[in-house]
Amino acid sequence: MRRNFVILAVLSGLCICSAAKAQSKSFTLGQWVEMHNAILKELNRSYVDSLEVGRIEREGVKAMLEALDPYTVFVPEEEQEDFQMMLSSTYGGIGAVIYKPDVNGNVIINEPYEGSPAARAGLVCGDEIESIDGLSTHGLESGECSEKMRGKPGTTVVFRVKKLRDGDTWKAGDVIEVPVVRQRIVLPSIEYAGMLNDKDGYVLMSKFTDGVGQGVRDAYSTLKAQGMQRMVLDLRGNGGGLLNEAVNIVSLFVPKGSLVVTAKGRASGSEQVYKTTTEPVDTLMPLIILVDSASASASEIVSGALQDYDRATIIGTRTYGKGLVQSIRPLPYDGQLKVTTAKYYTPSGRCVQAIDYSHRNDDGSVGHIPDSLTHEFKTAHGRTVRDGGGVTPDFEIKPHRYSRLTYSIVMNGIIEQYALKYVREHPAIAPVDDFHFTDYDDFVAFAADKTFDYRSSARALLDEVKKALSEDGLTETMSEEVGALEKKMEMDKETFLRLKKEEIVPFIEEEIAVRYYFQEAGIRVRIRYDEQLAKALEQPAISW
Repeated sequence: MRRNFVILAVLSGLCICSAAKAQSKSFTLGQWVEMHNAILKELNRSYVDSLEVGRIEREGVKAMLEALDPYTVFVPEEEQEDFQMMLSSTYGGIGAVIYKPDVNGNVIINEPYEGSPAARAGLVCGDEIESIDGLSTHGLESGECSEKMRGKPGTTVVFRVKKLRDGDTWKAGDVIEVPVVRQRIVLPSIEYAGMLNDKDGYVLMSKFTDGVGQGVRDAYSTLKAQGMQRMVLDLRGNGGGLLNEAVNIVSLFVPKGSLVVTAKGRASGSEQVYKTTTEPVDTLMPLIILVDSASASASEIVSGALQDYDRATIIGTRTYGKGLVQSIRPLPYDGQLKVTTAKYYTPSGRCVQAIDYSHRNDDGSVGHIPDSLTHEFKTAHGRTVRDGGGVTPDFEIKPHRYSRLTYSIVMNGIIEQYALKYVREHPAIAPVDDFHFTDYDDFVAFAADKTFDYRSSARALLDEVKKALSEDGLTETMSEEVGALEKKMEMDKETFLRLKKEEIVPFIEEEIAVRYYFQEAGIRVRIRYDEQLAKALEQPAISW
């Protein structure tokens, strides 16, 4: 009797303690809501200048949410369209990438999408848009021009266009009016699916949007009919998306009813378990999943689950490590809050979250979870995997490391600009699989005339050393040694460009191929030079 009384007393104490904590949290929240309102009212009454309440509140909300994690964000009514585009990869427009080299110049059609309203209206790479619905593009930023091209599907936008080359009713250089009917543009989540050779099928997936699971299923069926004996799913650079689509993709390759992911929130009873609900298309075909440091979220759910079941060989570099789940919550005045509500766990029980946002340093920064604090888990066949730092591949194959020069000419748009020049000078090129860029001397002459940072990594580092020596007052003391190094590293722009020809040419070929044969052609060129993919295909078939 006494024992029962003691147990009851303990339980009662726990309930009282829990209720007290909840009451304390509610009281603290109420305090800060009251304090916030008081501060805002006092500022509105007393501040020396007029108060921009909307801007102040927006900045305050932004700062508050940034203190939590990068994925919890406030989306006001006016940003809903861009937010929905991010989630669904759709927008109302003409379906073309534009380029505006000069704010006072024309807009240039850079890449029309295959089958898009722009392409059907006859707009081609190199066409110059002088006005949009009668408004001159001169003086407008590129973003402003893009905004005016977008609009409700079914509406018409009229361009005044200077044509690049001859057509049925115009000559190159003629300025004509081109009406284009906007439509809902859907950016594909599966950017490419095809056979790499007689036995290897390849699917490149850039995001997890609605319906992508069915898209992978369809790609599998098509490639299987073409003789596929091994499938490569490329998730490199795929930052994730819809969790249910990750479940749908895993469902294709493991038995019905298999656990894919568990989402655990803070609240009691918030745990959600996601299992496969459909029959698989294939549980035996060898799978390779390519990942890298930009593969995140849903990409990690797919690669982590299939690794836990020993169903796929994961190849590449360690993934990003985003094990957080976001949900959309409605707010007053048509706003929305994208809020982190749970952490997800793979079938073996591991969470891949790499950054600990709940414990910040004194300066507010966050750090990665150290390896010493990670835990071991076992796959279906007893292999050891770890949590706390993304998905570690079964075989690490690092991508090609490009020179500082190549990064510079790509980021400064030098290759993109050259591709436009090439299109103007060449009405046609060979079919994409036969096309090879051979006029590198022409590119070198073009690039040498452009302004960009062409220093080597070593020379950039030497410049930092010189700066540090100057700050320490050691310039004169080290002048002879530094001067000798500087002389050895001196290299003019053209010489350096020729030295890096082998790694620059693939970028040129890809940019040119896209201009004539649309985006898929660029991917086919990229595959041609993909060293990481080629090495992955050399890995032997593994039976766990």
